[in-house]
Amino acid sequence: MNGKSIIAYSHWRAGLAGLGLVLLVGGGYALHAGQGTQAPQPAAVAGGDTPDRVTRELATGTLVAFVVHPEPKPVAEISFLDAEQNALSLSQWKGRVVLVNLWATWCGPCRKEMPELAALQEQLGSEDFEVVAISVDRQGAEVARPFLETVGADALKLYLDPSTKVLADFKAVGLPASILIDRSGREIGRMFGPADWASPEALRLIETAIAEGTS
Repeated sequence: MNGKSIIAYSHWRAGLAGLGLVLLVGGGYALHAGQGTQAPQPAAVAGGDTPDRVTRELATGTLVAFVVHPEPKPVAEISFLDAEQNALSLSQWKGRVVLVNLWATWCGPCRKEMPELAALQEQLGSEDFEVVAISVDRQGAEVARPFLETVGADALKLYLDPSTKVLADFKAVGLPASILIDRSGREIGRMFGPADWASPEALRLIETAIAEGTS
């Protein structure tokens, strides 16, 4: 593990602890409440129908650490670059649901998560939804582009922030970080650490966010 990895891991682990999470041997995660007691899993949503809004009950399986806000929160103006170095703003996605993912090539959990995010994009990507995965590698596209190809995540568009300012803008305590944004540009919820974004529970959460406000 190089110096950057050690620093990122330390910040990430500290952030997880602050959110009430315990890092288990082998890379798993568990909720922690009080003195060694485990918080109960959220109850499954009754029935097979998609709920009319994203709620805590949808955060199950590998998304159990996804924090759903009681009400969507405003998001600061977020700026970054595309693969051609054009300046972009997250406000350009207003009217669509966006899963912002902050990642880096030196982030071990990101390597596993990126193909799953690509699968999510392939399945649900549309005029209504996009996975906006932003690399915070300081070397920019030079390292980020081949990484996506190597791990089989080239279905994701390449977005970059070599300044790493986006981490502070989102108050991200480590990598990976995933922030779900609604059609009005407000934050529905977030999680720090990896998740299986191609899982049925992840698809249901995202489908619910897409459907919200369209009826």
